[in-house]
This record gives sequence, C-alpha cells and structure tokens, in this order.
Amino acid sequence: MIDGFLLGIIVTFSFVTAGFFARFWFASRDLLFLGFSLAFLLEGLNRTAFLFLDKPNAGDEAIYAIRLLSYLIILAAIAHKSWGRH
Repeated sequence: MIDGFLLGIIVTFSFVTAGFFARFWFASRDLLFLGFSLAFLLEGLNRTAFLFLDKPNAGDEAIYAIRLLSYLIILAAIAHKSWGRH
C-alpha cells in the first residue's frame, strides 16, 4: 500500500515538473524546455504504468525502453541547445 502512495507522489511531481517546463517553453520557445517537459511527461506516464503491472520489480523491457526514450529526448534537447541554432 505504501508503494502505491509513494508511486503516486512520484507521478504527481513528474506531471507538475512537466507542466513547469512547458510553461517556460511557451514563454521562450526554447526546445530545451520542451525536451525536459516531454521527458518528465513520459516518466510520469511510465510510473503510472507501474500501477497496472503484476510484478513491477520484474524488469519489463517496455518500461526500460520508455525510460531510455525520455533520457534520449533530454540528451537531444541538450545537444540541440549546445550545437544547434539558438
């Protein structure tokens, strides 16, 4: 029961953080903020999926693939900010 509660806190803060970065993206149109917003949104959805798995600690490949995708989005946003047009 406590696992579900803590997972709910993580999901809530992931969505709040995604909204926080989305607000900065709307104001500045900087793709770095959009990348972070999308990554935290994916992480929130990924953690929500934990609630529907029978054994969330078993290491389902789809969970790690989504997590990898969110990290790649962050890396692409940082690379675009560093080497792309500003």
